[in-house]
Amino acid sequence: MFIKLSLLCLLAYVSCQEGNGTHQNDIGWTQAVAVSGKLTCNGKAASNIKLKLYENEIIIDHLMAEGHSDSNGEFKVSGSKSEITTIDPKLNVYHKCNYNGLCYKKFTIKIPKDYVNKGKEAERTYDVGTLNLANKYPGESTDCIN
Repeated sequence: MFIKLSLLCLLAYVSCQEGNGTHQNDIGWTQAVAVSGKLTCNGKAASNIKLKLYENEIIIDHLMAEGHSDSNGEFKVSGSKSEITTIDPKLNVYHKCNYNGLCYKKFTIKIPKDYVNKGKEAERTYDVGTLNLANKYPGESTDCIN
């Protein structure tokens, strides 16, 4: 039990470290990622859709950046984080397309690790293309706290 707790504390420490991207910090490397695309709802631009870029963690995901789609439904979100291993980025999309509930529909897009690079700025952008929010996405759920 002590070993598991020690490992958990080490992982928490590493998750909080920040480097300058050109060299290794105390533990871990600063890594960056970017994702872009266009959102529609029933064929029309979906503006002001909330987007959150996370690093997928074992216990609590780490928010790297957030943004919203513009008036054309287009977006680009980028962020960085220090980690010993390659970060596991994902983009959460929160919307109300064809949904009248109090909360939001949420789905997640996993970003391939080959779009992650060392440094504070992303060198490449993962383009998800055009997504129609009226579609049902794998793992889609309802989220009231976002």
